[in-house]
Amino acid sequence: MEKFEKLTGIAAPLPLINVDTDMIIPKQFLKTIKRSGLGVNLFDEMRYDDDGNEIPDFVLNKPQYRESEILVAGDNFGCGSSREHAPWAIKDFGIRCVIAPSFADIFFNNCFKNGILPIALPQDQIDVLMKDAEKGSNARMIVDLENQTITTSDGEVFPFEVDQFKKHCLLEGLDDIGLTMEKAPAIDAFEAKAGTERPWV
Repeated sequence: MEKFEKLTGIAAPLPLINVDTDMIIPKQFLKTIKRSGLGVNLFDEMRYDDDGNEIPDFVLNKPQYRESEILVAGDNFGCGSSREHAPWAIKDFGIRCVIAPSFADIFFNNCFKNGILPIALPQDQIDVLMKDAEKGSNARMIVDLENQTITTSDGEVFPFEVDQFKKHCLLEGLDDIGLTMEKAPAIDAFEAKAGTERPWV
């Protein structure tokens, strides 16, 4: 998993509440078990019309937001079903950080497991960040995980809280498999000892 340390990028404003996982990645795209290739279908029903043409007014279709790496959204982001394809699609599009007043628990935890930093902030701070994001590609935010701060394009700084274990995993680029592999020497030693003591197993 890619490490997350400090991100400087364009923030896209999505001032919608209750954005559920079916809005993030509709059910017809859940057939794959690959984590790549889903970015093109992120927010599919909001990005494209019935003929597959881009809807110009949708934020991620606007030229200034096509390279967005940060998403500022409304309350209860990621609600609905627990599909892990939702963070897969967000990450594949290129978004590494989602900032919102609150998140659905399963989506929130799935983000960390896929290299995405979800940040929950009070609504008044979200309002400031949303307004900053509306400036487009000329305004870049800085998300500093080590120091747990978000800096707007105007230099205003907002601290955020994050679970220290989850922070460690993002900083080191460790998903569940990576965490297990950290214990590889102990696992190898256990298996060697078990093979000697119980050769019949």
